[in-house]
Amino acid sequence: MVAHPFVYELDTWVWLDELSRREGRPTDLGNVPEREWEAIAALGFDAIWLMGVWERSPAGVAIALENEALVESFRRALPDFTPEDVVGSPYCVRDYAVDARLGGPTGLAAARTALDRHGLGLILDFVPNHVAPDHPWVEAHPEYLVHGSDDDLARDPASFVRAGGRVVANGRDPYFPAWADVVQLNAYSPELRKAAIETLRSIAAQCDGVRCDMAMLVTNEVFARTWGDRAGELPETDYWPTVIPAVQADHPGFLFVAEAYWGMEWELQQQGFDHCYDKRLYDRLVHDFAQAVNDHLAAGRAYQERLVRFIENHDEPRAAATFPPAKARAAAVVTLGQTGARLVHDGQLEGRIVHVPVFLARRPAEPVDTGLRAFYERLLGGLAADVFREGEWVLAGRSGWEGNETWPQLVAWGWRGTSRALCVVNFGEHVAEGRVSLPWDDLRGRTWQLADAADGARYERSGDDLRDGLYVALEPWGWHLFDLTPLGEENG
Repeated sequence: MVAHPFVYELDTWVWLDELSRREGRPTDLGNVPEREWEAIAALGFDAIWLMGVWERSPAGVAIALENEALVESFRRALPDFTPEDVVGSPYCVRDYAVDARLGGPTGLAAARTALDRHGLGLILDFVPNHVAPDHPWVEAHPEYLVHGSDDDLARDPASFVRAGGRVVANGRDPYFPAWADVVQLNAYSPELRKAAIETLRSIAAQCDGVRCDMAMLVTNEVFARTWGDRAGELPETDYWPTVIPAVQADHPGFLFVAEAYWGMEWELQQQGFDHCYDKRLYDRLVHDFAQAVNDHLAAGRAYQERLVRFIENHDEPRAAATFPPAKARAAAVVTLGQTGARLVHDGQLEGRIVHVPVFLARRPAEPVDTGLRAFYERLLGGLAADVFREGEWVLAGRSGWEGNETWPQLVAWGWRGTSRALCVVNFGEHVAEGRVSLPWDDLRGRTWQLADAADGARYERSGDDLRDGLYVALEPWGWHLFDLTPLGEENG
């Protein structure tokens, strides 16, 4: 996998349902038309995250259909909803085997072979915190679970359940009520950690990386806050520093990606994760101004390089329903142009608005926003160069002049490697003017051509200006993505 990959997330069940309808035949992972993989690769992605391939829980389906709030969310997403549309949560795992209805292990193997042909890596899911109540471990390995008592069940039936002939805790995090469709694994248990390692080794034989659901929940710090003494004695070592090296020893280069919140990205990076969700950037893009975005990007490069940038995924609302149209484009440039991993969710490029609960096997038809699709194709085309995957990223300087109050709306950064690039975004609702500077002294003494992916325009500018302060002016939410090419030595 490249250092800074572009990853495309597919809700596997929904995607295959749509392919089946389009092709007029049942389509699973084993017989996806080649042109589908080719189209994703042609957009410039480096990997596909097939979200939700593992066997889902019949018990989880029954629990979901008894939850009135969940069923109401299903009806909001699908006006013609029926109970048959519910296939269960992909994070209520019955077994870490590819669901037979999606093509089973042979279907996944065929898909991976096809992805290899197009230079695409494959990322799958791992859920460290909990399993379905009908997962084989519940019966065979009670030592893997957090237990309760009959008194616990009587006092708090929303947090405990009888499964496998005993009372066990439902899965949870420390801030919200328990999840009724899953049971809690004991992250302190040495036996559970060994089982997690073996499970991950099996997964690693089938793909190139895993996205670890709610990865911070099994850290010693958070697990202690959630469960206290109920889980037993605090281990000397943390969960991830035990698990990740053991898996990567057998599968070098296998990628670990953390879904991470609560400001724990840096801690999880130190515990071994290659990349962690950048929820802070997402929240600042939604709620704050350019200065807050710039402040976040000013953190150390080692931290920035191991973040996952996004403006939507299956947990967040659709970007087209969250941002005004022009702001959505500016936010996309800010996220996709950064260092680290860049994540795009299926439907984001077309401007889908309906957020589909992950329990469902299908989604409603929505019109394609052709203007937005053209914007993304232009942006991704501008980001196709190798420098955006293997190069060195740097935050650019910004400045203004007396009487100029608009320059703080600018966010700017550069890339250097096999080629060079400069990106500038006006993340604000007014026209912005200012100067941006790249910290590369070897820009000086030459004239540079600036080819803009935003509109195809070309300019010639002094390298001294690029180093000391290039004048830019952008319309509200406007952007430049300049490819920088030296033209020769300057005179004088």
